[in-house]
Amino acid sequence: MTHADIRVEKGLADPEEVAAITAVLLARAAARPSAPTHHPRPRAAWRRLEREGGFRAPHSWH
Repeated sequence: MTHADIRVEKGLADPEEVAAITAVLLARAAARPSAPTHHPRPRAAWRRLEREGGFRAPHSWH
């Protein structure tokens, strides 16, 4: 019994077609950078009023 990592869900695929799609997937996986580069978004200097608390003390200044 063989364990297949890739299987055809719908339709019939020849072994050559399965080999071709496997080669494409492996090539894409090899071309992908090893660690994703994450660029954190800078925080906005302005505030959204709908996210502010509803009450401000009368002596406070914003």
